[in-house]
Amino acid sequence: MTDPATTVSPLLGLPGAVQSAGIDAGVAAHYGNPMIEQRSLVAGHAIVDLSHRGVLSVAGPDRLSWLNSIASQELKTLAPGESTEMLLLDPNGHLQYAVRVLDDGVETWLLVEAAELPGLQTFLDRMKFMLRVQVVDHTLAYATIGAMTDAPASVGITAAAPNGVPLTWLDPWATVARGGYQYAEAPEHPGTRWTYTETLVARASLPALRDALAAGALTVRPESATPAATAPASDPAAPVPTGAAASASLVKSAGLLALEALRIAAWRPRRAREVDEKSIPHELDWLRTAVHLSKGCYRGQETVAKVHNLGHPPRRLVMLHLDGSEGVLPAPGDPVQADRVRPEAEPERVVVGSITSSAIHYELGPIALAVIKRTIPGASTLYVESEGISISAGQEIIVPQSAGSVADIPRLPRLGVRTPVR
Repeated sequence: MTDPATTVSPLLGLPGAVQSAGIDAGVAAHYGNPMIEQRSLVAGHAIVDLSHRGVLSVAGPDRLSWLNSIASQELKTLAPGESTEMLLLDPNGHLQYAVRVLDDGVETWLLVEAAELPGLQTFLDRMKFMLRVQVVDHTLAYATIGAMTDAPASVGITAAAPNGVPLTWLDPWATVARGGYQYAEAPEHPGTRWTYTETLVARASLPALRDALAAGALTVRPESATPAATAPASDPAAPVPTGAAASASLVKSAGLLALEALRIAAWRPRRAREVDEKSIPHELDWLRTAVHLSKGCYRGQETVAKVHNLGHPPRRLVMLHLDGSEGVLPAPGDPVQADRVRPEAEPERVVVGSITSSAIHYELGPIALAVIKRTIPGASTLYVESEGISISAGQEIIVPQSAGSVADIPRLPRLGVRTPVR
């Protein structure tokens, strides 16, 4: 079994590369200027090295029906080249795995966080029973490259296609998926601008990709153009663009700090950050793209249906706009507090949640995602304790207090005292 966390990317050899720590070790956090890297990503002129991520595939004629029976998403009719995502829940509906899914007609490809791969592979192997499926770890053969464009070829990335279908996963977060449900009530969901893809490339091609980026041999091309570098990176005669106009068209490298800032601004949950042992999909508005509410039974489905139709999630995801005057950016796990006011008593500051992700956005400034108690009013000012400093934060509501209870169940009239008939 491969542990992707032990993989160190060749792209860390690019000038200015600073390696990420913790769950994203092995790839670059940034290449010198995360703000510029964000702008390049938004413009569709940059790629993100995600080669530390895990890659599994499921082969065999029963693969889609089998995955459909255990996952939150409707997968039986997944067409070759179509992208989706699925959640695997425990019997109580708590979120265990979040998986990006792409089928090529022969194999179903599962893109996962590095830390998820060993447990997910073990779980899938246990669930095979007598079905005609085979789970294979492809992490040593394929690496993941991210980009903010639905045409990776435009930034010089050629997708692997072992079975004839290019392996590019298009994030469905831009719209509410078929069978899904959105709790966010914003007039325009920021996810509509999240044109994010993950492309599998041969891991052996990463050194050549590094050399091409370093030499300025990758240029941004129109979507209709033939994807490629201007010349192979190994060719000493490869022309390198010069001048301001040429520099503007070069494909750049962006680090994970840049991608995370854009993800937070798009309200996009990430399994490695927003999920803990108590998380259910409703709290993160993940019914939007990862849950099909009309499909058949699967593990945890009873909780999904009950909370959505009759109850409310106990917590809710918010985006926080942080006061940056102290120059401190909260870290995941830092406590989020609110003032509790009682009659004839001084306000008492209590913990109501915690930071899950944080970043400095190139336009919005310091922002964060946090999971807080559902009962905290949306108009409340929150405070984040970080490095001994209390940072005030304004809420941008993602999951409202009213989330859930969508079933229109009529109330029965109360029966009064009957008057005996005489």
